[in-house]
Amino acid sequence: MHLSRFRSARVTEPEQQARRLTSHWGPVGPAIGLAPDPARTPEPIVAVYGARCSGWRGYFGIHTWIAVKPAHAGRYTVYEVVPRHWRGRPSALAIRRGPPDTRWYGHVPALLAQRRGDGVTALIERIEKSVHEYPYRHRYLVWPGPNSNTFTAHIARAIPELALDLPPTAIGKDYIVGSLVARAPSGHGWQVSLFGLLSVLVSRVEGFEVNVLGFVFGIGPFARALKLPLVGRIGATPTQIASIDAGGSSLIRHIPMASPRS
Repeated sequence: MHLSRFRSARVTEPEQQARRLTSHWGPVGPAIGLAPDPARTPEPIVAVYGARCSGWRGYFGIHTWIAVKPAHAGRYTVYEVVPRHWRGRPSALAIRRGPPDTRWYGHVPALLAQRRGDGVTALIERIEKSVHEYPYRHRYLVWPGPNSNTFTAHIARAIPELALDLPPTAIGKDYIVGSLVARAPSGHGWQVSLFGLLSVLVSRVEGFEVNVLGFVFGIGPFARALKLPLVGRIGATPTQIASIDAGGSSLIRHIPMASPRS
């Protein structure tokens, strides 16, 4: 299945701008059943997914993306950043309509965060605004960034309600330019970062992290998990899900697999 263009009955001005700048860059496989079926889920949804990268890169890191579904919408809109040469376009920002829970180069995605229900419509509007404010849409570097995880962290900083805890394998999440000090990717807490090469982070969501050349070491909040390069988190199994009631909306974290092979 190839999505070469957007198909929507109602097109907003931000969507028209996105169409001029971006389109999906390649094939999309079938959904694996991780995302709620939009035909049976009228409530609005915001979700963040991650999967191991392709080839040898999968031993080191993951690729992440964000999906939104407005109330009563029949499809998801997926936002992600990919290398520009993959798409043959000047922008690394890719936007597509369709299932968000497809395999990434054969690797099964994991659900990193999800919000649904009351208050999520306002979050979707803020996400769409933040997508078009992403400052590195014309740049992509696997290491140390900016890359797909830099983009996801940019969105998460603007939407602290997600309380997104990107795993240590999300190389590029600490990439910031223009300042040594910034909000942690979750939007809670702070970090000091030198172009994503060296950084220290303290947050009630991520815990404590030290990044050395993209290799992240740390402990989760209240020392419930150990964070290590390559393997991700120790202390939470791949099937462990933490559900948190946040203002009537559902927030779910799913820890990604430690192995690059699915």
